[in-house]
Amino acid sequence: MHVTGPKDLDPSSRRVMIGEELRHARERAGLTQQALGERLFVSGSYVGQMEAGTRRILPDMAKCLDEQLNTGGFFTRNCEKANKSRFPDHFAEAAEAEAIATAIRQYAGMLIPGLLQTRAYAEAVFHAYQPTAPDEKIDGLVADRLARGRLLDNPTTPLLWAILDEAALCRPVGGPQAMAEALQHVADLARRHRALVQVLPFGAGAHASLVGPLKLMEFENAPPLSFVDGPDMGKLTDDPATVARHTFTFNLLQATALPPHDSLVLIDTVAQNYAHEQHP
Repeated sequence: MHVTGPKDLDPSSRRVMIGEELRHARERAGLTQQALGERLFVSGSYVGQMEAGTRRILPDMAKCLDEQLNTGGFFTRNCEKANKSRFPDHFAEAAEAEAIATAIRQYAGMLIPGLLQTRAYAEAVFHAYQPTAPDEKIDGLVADRLARGRLLDNPTTPLLWAILDEAALCRPVGGPQAMAEALQHVADLARRHRALVQVLPFGAGAHASLVGPLKLMEFENAPPLSFVDGPDMGKLTDDPATVARHTFTFNLLQATALPPHDSLVLIDTVAQNYAHEQHP
């Protein structure tokens, strides 16, 4: 077995090709995703995510696949390169899944979501996270974050539905001008119908995701995923019960947030206040 194509494939593309090889090997062995999952002590949907390239094949899993599918060490040899990522380990899988998602639904509490950030806003965020880091490292982190946002250059895919807490609008990350630019960028995406944006106002009081941010992702040929994160940690899951619970949480947030039109009016107003250096 071998992976065809150029040697300089990026890791996510390489994972997709390895996932195709996994599907072919499983079918040659006469196994369903569920049957192979039982041998690997994972769910059938997890196998589906590996085949779709949305989940990494980690070293121990690669070795088990070679043993169960009699693939002569193919997965052990090839998955190391496929697992390389420019993103931190705790976020790499989520970022790579995000890149091939057909729909992304996200609640952001204290920050404008990474997909919607501008350069000046992202720089301020990373400087706050790593105040002693050299400029070269910050520049690299910002470049990677802006590269993620280029997903939205596609006119239709993925569907992005973002709910921003009002706190994200009122915290002056990077100063008034950076905030004015950041919020104008969010409003522009909403006006171009490239993103559905709602604001969860302070007046809503207690809500369904007070504990932190939440991201849901859907795919064309793989089960949905949910992702929750904190400082230097994150958890990506395809467990149906967990994804269903997180989907219900997002639905509650949608019902509590301002309608899209009213949200856009609020975002515009706050952006204008910042532009005139009036803190909202």
